Amino acid sequence: MFVVHHSILNFGKGVALRIGIAKASGDILLVQDGDLEYNPRDYVKILQPIVSGEADVVYGSRFLSGLRGMKWANWVANKILTFTANLLFAAGITDEATAYKAFRRSVLDAIEPKCRRFEFCAEVTAKVPRLGYRIYEVPVSYNPRGILEGKKIRWQHGFEALFTLFKYRLAPLNSFARRSATAAGVSK
Repeated sequence: MFVVHHSILNFGKGVALRIGIAKASGDILLVQDGDLEYNPRDYVKILQPIVSGEADVVYGSRFLSGLRGMKWANWVANKILTFTANLLFAAGITDEATAYKAFRRSVLDAIEPKCRRFEFCAEVTAKVPRLGYRIYEVPVSYNPRGILEGKKIRWQHGFEALFTLFKYRLAPLNSFARRSATAAGVSK
């Protein structure tokens, strides 16, 4: 584990993730928000399908484990985003906006992330199936927090995520797939 410090503070979750992905090494990358709404004890559940060769991308689903305590507005927004992702990409998922994801390095290398803020989830959820990968889900524990505890997601971010899903459904594959993916024969 390593820490990357940047001279610019608060430039956005998406930018922070892009920097982290670029600096990370190893064959598997796990993304977890730093607020501990998600329990690090679930790492084994998230990583196991990739390690065993069952999956290339794993999402930790809060809805597969009997979610409790999420604000109603956040629940509705997540259901709309999940429905849209399933409709546009046949993703077959239950939790589009989960902040707990793991990827085989080769998958992230095949995507050229453009996200700047909270649209990371929508961007990878759109690009992964377009590149021919299936999203595998496992149940994870979740301890929701509120605005007073520092939660920053707002309704505007939901619209941004929805826009991102449609944008990458309509975008030509070669506009976001890195050469390594297209050279490897990935098509859709």
